[in-house]
Amino acid sequence: MSDGNLVRGDRRHIGRGGLKCGPIAFGCWRFTHTDVGYARRLVEHALSLGMDLVDTADIYGTGYGAAEELLGRVLQDSPGLRDRLVLATKGGILPGVPYDSSGTWLRRACEASLRRLQVESVDLYQVHRPDLFGHPEEVAKTLLALRSEGKVREIGVSNYSPSQYDAITAFLGPRALATFQPELSAAVLEPLRDGTLDRCMRDGVTPLAWSPLAGGRIASGEGLRAELLAVLDELAGREGVSRTAISIAFLLAHPSRIVPIAGTQQNQRLDDVATAVTAHLDRKDCYRIIEASEGKPLP
Repeated sequence: MSDGNLVRGDRRHIGRGGLKCGPIAFGCWRFTHTDVGYARRLVEHALSLGMDLVDTADIYGTGYGAAEELLGRVLQDSPGLRDRLVLATKGGILPGVPYDSSGTWLRRACEASLRRLQVESVDLYQVHRPDLFGHPEEVAKTLLALRSEGKVREIGVSNYSPSQYDAITAFLGPRALATFQPELSAAVLEPLRDGTLDRCMRDGVTPLAWSPLAGGRIASGEGLRAELLAVLDELAGREGVSRTAISIAFLLAHPSRIVPIAGTQQNQRLDDVATAVTAHLDRKDCYRIIEASEGKPLP
């Protein structure tokens, strides 16, 4: 980092056991292909760009478990591929309930994910959404047990509020949580102020940002403030990259060392996202994005 550039493209720590990943992750939310060869080439292309954290979940895909099953077939189709990536999945959503983080279900969900992925363990296992009727002590006990049994290497939570994060970390013990995954983008800024990223920096937890391009709206411009699009386009022109790359770079500029999860399923768009690490954004640029996103000047 030099000349006031806040964008950091170096590798991120996942937990404290030596696990690291690239600054941008590859997401499997739209991993709905039936062609294993195509899916393998897509994963390998993401890896070639340094996107070696591959984020999936048991509810992703065209049916329950479908994305995990496809990724499992990819891993079996290409020996050695498993060792090149940081494999992450999530559980705790049970369609029709909809959330269950009881010890019984969370363990069952994790073990089912391992079977679908055709692996003995995953590098990161996260609770996908908080169960409002689950006690954080039971959730913590289950996660720690799965880790001690070697079924998961690191543990995290997704979509938790800051207070829910506090509750589970009180039972997990110090330094146990590796990741905290909120929705975060240039269009969705709440984690900047609600304590989410502050807790990550305080505790050495890595934030994983889902929907970093606002579900594609940053690329399309649909439903976003014209002021935000204008600032992103101005900075993109200055830096010689796309609007989407600037939006990813904005997240890479935060000192919590966010890992945005790119969910695109096209190699060309992955190439585009990867150019974010080449952008130069200083504090003025980042605050201009915030003011344009919120439609009012900062005090």
